[in-house]
Amino acid sequence: MGLPSMHPEHRDTSVVETEPRPEHSDMASKRIFVTVLIPFGLGYFLSYLFRTVNVVIAPDLARDLQLTASDLGFLTSIYFILFAAFQTPLGVILDRYGPRRVQIVLLIIAAAGSALFAISDSMVFLTIARSLIGLGVSGCLMAALKANAQWYPKARLPFFNACTMTFGTFGALTATIPVEVLAELYGWRMVFFVLTAFTIVIAVITAFVIPDFENTSGQEKPDEHIIRKQFRDLGYIYRDRFFWQIAVVTTLHGGVFLSYQALWMGPWLADVAGYSPAQVANAMLIFNIGMFVGVIGLGFISDRLQSFGIGLITIVRAGVVASLIVQISIAAEFTSIAVLLCAGFGFFGSSTLLVYALLAQNFPGHMVGKVNTAQNMLIFIGAFIIQWGIGVIIDFWPSLGEGRYDPAGQQFALTTVIVLEVIAFIWLMMPTRRDTFVED
Repeated sequence: MGLPSMHPEHRDTSVVETEPRPEHSDMASKRIFVTVLIPFGLGYFLSYLFRTVNVVIAPDLARDLQLTASDLGFLTSIYFILFAAFQTPLGVILDRYGPRRVQIVLLIIAAAGSALFAISDSMVFLTIARSLIGLGVSGCLMAALKANAQWYPKARLPFFNACTMTFGTFGALTATIPVEVLAELYGWRMVFFVLTAFTIVIAVITAFVIPDFENTSGQEKPDEHIIRKQFRDLGYIYRDRFFWQIAVVTTLHGGVFLSYQALWMGPWLADVAGYSPAQVANAMLIFNIGMFVGVIGLGFISDRLQSFGIGLITIVRAGVVASLIVQISIAAEFTSIAVLLCAGFGFFGSSTLLVYALLAQNFPGHMVGKVNTAQNMLIFIGAFIIQWGIGVIIDFWPSLGEGRYDPAGQQFALTTVIVLEVIAFIWLMMPTRRDTFVED
């Protein structure tokens, strides 16, 4: 396949220090936390809030603008395709101009998209607005991780990266009850006006609070040779059988999880479980709390299990199985335990995040960033296709009006994606050369 040897003594798991980090006294670390991590973390908070905001306001959007289920699915999922498309050039741009400058420009684009969404009254302008939002927040997490790598010692990156991730979880939590209350009082357009103002505030904070990182290493900015090598490495990754064995199930499972977290769980709770808007917001709060606990808990559990000799791929498989059981229960209309199913979906759906560590264990150190970015891009492409596809399937059943959809259509759509996930999971269960290595 052209890949370097995966035998442990041949894998380069080191990270080349390309830029010297500042001195890290306690006082300096606190200052960096306040002036670097928190501002970039607020950007990721905003990214996740924009990603999931439609789950609560979807009935209002559909009713006010006469949107079909496929319209709503496409409109919400267009965020994912713009997000995914920008991931490959984003890495090069971050290296060339630095996370602070890139973040400022992208947040201005997101603010423009949010403002346009607030005033749009047609599907065309809503789609353009949502596309601008997706592009504008597509760099929030990667910019934050890049800044952490610049400012913090390598040994402490897992902790500070985890701190950054928690901002995204709080963004998802904010997209539940707070958004529902604001929309109930002032309408969904006011939600986006507030988001526009908040985005501008974060852009200003990014511009005037975050210090510039001085690269004193004397290293050149990425040149044409480096860029060519990056794309050559991507070619190796995309030709690798093990990558696709992991990527297919992760793309489907992660795509379904994001589709329901960002949109379709809300209509299921309303139309199948019979929940009121306030109850939907409360249930989605539980969903996202489940995700928050899963992100932390599954990481801890996987560390402990690996210390007992249980391979990470086994843990990933178990997480997918548990998530599929929850999804099957939702498809079987176990509405009496809908809130519990939301918690379970959030918890076990987050098992997708373990895949990034699994890939890192099975590819050379210098390819880890690229293989994770490749997987991340596929997940967002999957989310785009699945979220839109579910809406298309639902539209085969007549709409119930007032932003409500036929429960039979929703159940058939979910059953369809579950079948696809099961087929992909069967392939994941088949042994491969690197599958054997991981288990050792």
